[in-house]
Amino acid sequence: MISRLTGKLVEKNPPQIVIDVNGVGYEADVSMQTFYNLPPVGESVQLFTQLIIREDAHLLFGFATAEERKTFRQLIKVGGIGAKTALGILSAMTADELARAVAEEDVKRLSSAPGIGKKTAERMVLELRGKLVAHTVTDGLFAAPSENDETNDIVSTLLALGYSEREAKAAVKGVPKGTDVGEGVRLALKNLLK
Repeated sequence: MISRLTGKLVEKNPPQIVIDVNGVGYEADVSMQTFYNLPPVGESVQLFTQLIIREDAHLLFGFATAEERKTFRQLIKVGGIGAKTALGILSAMTADELARAVAEEDVKRLSSAPGIGKKTAERMVLELRGKLVAHTVTDGLFAAPSENDETNDIVSTLLALGYSEREAKAAVKGVPKGTDVGEGVRLALKNLLK
């Protein structure tokens, strides 16, 4: 099991990143919450990870905090939620926001995440009640986000998270020009959740 990676960030293509650890490049999918906080390419980074082995692939997922990884692990135990869907949920809301939505039985908020319908949201409330704890996590693993991406990258990221092209383009209209990709995706997700 690969539990944590520490190395140099060599690629950032949302939602995938590549970390060079002593000459070995590890490709990992990260939530947008984690992606927002990544340092610029070439700087050191540390991620908590979850390796998922399928018949056709070995998939590595990275998280800024142990709490986010713990939440991911709980999400993939819920029937109907796979790893990519769980990552999409954690991209749409923080682990803390998810815990609050489950505790408050906010099915509408939960079903606003990509790939989650009303029935799956209700199942999440039932299966995750009492398993997620809402608290604010501040972790200094990363530096400030870089600022050099464009609207097309924001749309591509939303498409990778499971939103339709129509939804992604509509959400990006409210994002100011020149906004970096991390902040742009965050603003676009807020537009989608309204």
